[in-house]
Amino acid sequence: MLTVVQIGILYLFYRIGVFIQHTFHLFIPGSIIGMLLFFMVLMVWKPFDRFIEKGAGFFLSHLPIFFIPATVGIMEYFDLFKGNGIWLIVITIFSTLLVLIVSALTSRFIMRLKRRMKE
Repeated sequence: MLTVVQIGILYLFYRIGVFIQHTFHLFIPGSIIGMLLFFMVLMVWKPFDRFIEKGAGFFLSHLPIFFIPATVGIMEYFDLFKGNGIWLIVITIFSTLLVLIVSALTSRFIMRLKRRMKE
């Protein structure tokens, strides 16, 4: 039952983000706003991560299921992949590598910054 309550709390953050987005007519999606609010709560209230751990773990363990509709949706546009498919694959690989490299450099920068702050 605790996992259901935790999932409900995660959903509440999502709904609050959507409410803020609609109320203020923001161009940022409500899910992103909710995620930022959730991140702020995690930064301010340290024990919250242990409280929400089981619900978040449930979502993470079932994450591949959430991508099945997107994969099936690709098959609906199979004609698009016939002619330009190779370019889409190249672009996907390039963008994935770019994200990995930028993420690695950003995390390295943050780690160095934290080290300097400790000294």
